[in-house]
Amino acid sequence: MGVKENLLKYVKYETTSDEESTSTPSTKGQMVLAEELEKELKSLGLETRLDENGYLFGYLKGNTSKRVKKLGFLAHLDTSPDMSGRDVSPRELTYEGGDIVLNEGLGIVLKAADFPDLQKYVGHDLIVTDGTTLLGADNKAGIAEIMAALEIIISKGDFLHGDIMVAFTPDEEIGRGPHKFDVERFGADVAYTIDGGPEGELEFENFNAAAAKVTFNGRNVHPGTAKGKMINSIAIAMEYASFFDKAETPEMTEKYEGFFHLNDFRGSVEKTVLNYIIRDFFADTFEAKKEKITALAEQLNGKYGQGTVTVEVKDQYRNMKEMIEPSMFLIDNALKAMEMAEVKPIVKPIRGGTDGAQLSFMGLPCPNIFTGGENYHGKFEFISIPAMEKAVEVIVNLIGIFEAQGTEE
Repeated sequence: MGVKENLLKYVKYETTSDEESTSTPSTKGQMVLAEELEKELKSLGLETRLDENGYLFGYLKGNTSKRVKKLGFLAHLDTSPDMSGRDVSPRELTYEGGDIVLNEGLGIVLKAADFPDLQKYVGHDLIVTDGTTLLGADNKAGIAEIMAALEIIISKGDFLHGDIMVAFTPDEEIGRGPHKFDVERFGADVAYTIDGGPEGELEFENFNAAAAKVTFNGRNVHPGTAKGKMINSIAIAMEYASFFDKAETPEMTEKYEGFFHLNDFRGSVEKTVLNYIIRDFFADTFEAKKEKITALAEQLNGKYGQGTVTVEVKDQYRNMKEMIEPSMFLIDNALKAMEMAEVKPIVKPIRGGTDGAQLSFMGLPCPNIFTGGENYHGKFEFISIPAMEKAVEVIVNLIGIFEAQGTEE
């Protein structure tokens, strides 16, 4: 199958990950897709290994006489829990400009005024949602592109390549993708995640990331007799949230600017919990943000009494730049592969994270390459079919470049 057909097939699998789950993978659907992909890899002639945690590895033995770096490509099985991934109904269209009606009955419209980057896709064949789910191109497009690239190099019997490793992994969207990834067993020397956005993206910097759970403890008393007795945890939580500068939020930041993001607020008079994510590219300001989260809690404890506010801060991943810089040939090769495919590179920091960030610190340098999609994690997600085809071409070119750089044994 081609890359488009691959994607249309894979998005039918519900693979939404679940942050509340303690199992790996966090949802059964991810294993179902992994089992299907294992069958497809085997049909292409790859050796496979699928473990009980949903990590699928595929191995294609090299056919060159050269000594070539073992090259890996990775994509993740899960889709974001930010929106439903059940019963995805993708639709293909040729974009001619203007708004795109996703769901006439529900009045859901992808508006060009709201998403100005749409203008770049005039004349492109796009895949869009029906407005009731996300599409799941993050990261099933990456899977589709890796599979299509494998099909191409295998179908060309004379295409020379070194050992190729592929990995399809669970739970990237909830930050656990590499947690049970066996780098040594995977066996690659270097790798790329195929998990970026619009055509041309190439990324080897990402946020330092942490999550903070801030708990507010109150005291509930009948409101008619509450004077001097009630402690309303909701009100204290709102006071805490008001301390943060609105300029340091996701909707107000870009490029190398970090932020605090309040992404969950649940409470009652007795107890309220705020969940924040903290993001920053630079180690010193990242640490300062984490300290601020705690210092503001202590400020309120001084006002309302110790134990009123408690904070749990957990590091999630780090900026992979320091681990990629000693292996900048990875970036040079990706730039060359894009040039060969007539793709204009967009080298920029990831305002987020990928499995590659954690894997780079586990000994597998792993920058990130585009898939061709936009507006991930929501109903306005779409992907360009021509951009997907370019991603496949870049992967194939990379395999050829690494083989050409090999040394005769």
